[in-house]
Amino acid sequence: MSKRDELIAKYAADLKEKCGVDADMDLLKKVTIGCGPAIYNADAATVSGSDETEVATVKNNFLIKKLGLTDGPDLDAGIEAVMEQYGKSNRNKYRAVVYYLLTKHFGKESVY
Repeated sequence: MSKRDELIAKYAADLKEKCGVDADMDLLKKVTIGCGPAIYNADAATVSGSDETEVATVKNNFLIKKLGLTDGPDLDAGIEAVMEQYGKSNRNKYRAVVYYLLTKHFGKESVY
């Protein structure tokens, strides 16, 4: 099993345990691959929901550039909803899981 496959399995388990979501493994794999080498870097692999610059990065680089969404209050509300679903007290929010949940939240699976 490759390192990436191990991470995808870990993300699927996180979705199930912390979010109560059965992962669409095909989509999760595509989202994980889309994260690139960031998933192998301990700092870049996670998202801090309380860090405003981190949230802005997720909004600008993922929601607007990757998913092609238009900036607006609904993007902030979507990020907030996903952070709430993942668990505010959960310190390790994996980037691939957050991106997966955002993709599902905004119904943008077709991007992948």
